Amino acid sequence: MFAKVVTIAVTGASGAPYFIQLLHRLLRSNVKVNLLLSSAAQEVMKTELNLELPNTQNELKLFLLDYFSDSFISSEKHDHAAQLCIFGREEWTSPVASGSNPASAMVVCPCSMGTLSAIAHGASNNLIERAADVMLKERRQLILLTREMPLSSIHLENMLKLSRMGITIMPASPGFYQQPKTISDLVNFVVARILDHLNIDQSLIPRWGK
Repeated sequence: MFAKVVTIAVTGASGAPYFIQLLHRLLRSNVKVNLLLSSAAQEVMKTELNLELPNTQNELKLFLLDYFSDSFISSEKHDHAAQLCIFGREEWTSPVASGSNPASAMVVCPCSMGTLSAIAHGASNNLIERAADVMLKERRQLILLTREMPLSSIHLENMLKLSRMGITIMPASPGFYQQPKTISDLVNFVVARILDHLNIDQSLIPRWGK
């Protein structure tokens, strides 16, 4: 049995290291992950991490199972395949597309302003937008790791609209009070805050006051 089911959606905003670390930590925590990647996200992976992801769904799953092979608790490969599920951008028969089978939570990591706008206005033009719309209507946890600077009034209005619906708007803004020494330290700060909101134990950063 998995601890919970979390959908991760990856858009074309900058922030690929956040996604990689979040997925790694969720798999290590025995969380079942539904993964949705936009075509722009694949380009960002190549640009920021030199990761050239396969285009076909099956090849992508095999690539990621190998890439994260040390993250899984179970040593059985069939368990790995069940823990990580990848769905295509127009796979409307997938579980994330229906309120009858929603995930426990969904994180858009990172979240572009285009995706933010689509979610705020109820557009369901692709599976990422539809999955977020399902979380809204089912009143499930939805976290948007936004990445843009500076923010326009339109961006801020969309964020306020979603925040009033109970959506967690979490800008990718690492703190420095833990005295980071590496880029990984900064990434860990942001991912740790996501895990906190998902109620998943983490030891990536020290707690304030301890």
